[in-house]
Amino acid sequence: MSTDQSWQEFLNESLDEKNIFTYIQGLQEIISNLKPKTITEKRRLEIARNHLREVKKFARRMERDMSILEEKVNILEESQGDK
Repeated sequence: MSTDQSWQEFLNESLDEKNIFTYIQGLQEIISNLKPKTITEKRRLEIARNHLREVKKFARRMERDMSILEEKVNILEESQGDK
């Protein structure tokens, strides 16, 4: 499977199903299918893998913070409704 074909399949997925983790997974698959020909390319791919790991961590943290904020908003809305 070529990288271009993988990328096209990734882009053609249903928009309803996509979230940040879908994009991260697609990028991880694309990077894992690349075959570096030089040491420089190998290092660049390793940097890209590390960046994706960091992005995944930040995405999890943002998702957790967003759910906490949604809970707080719900509590505030409920307390406003009681008045």
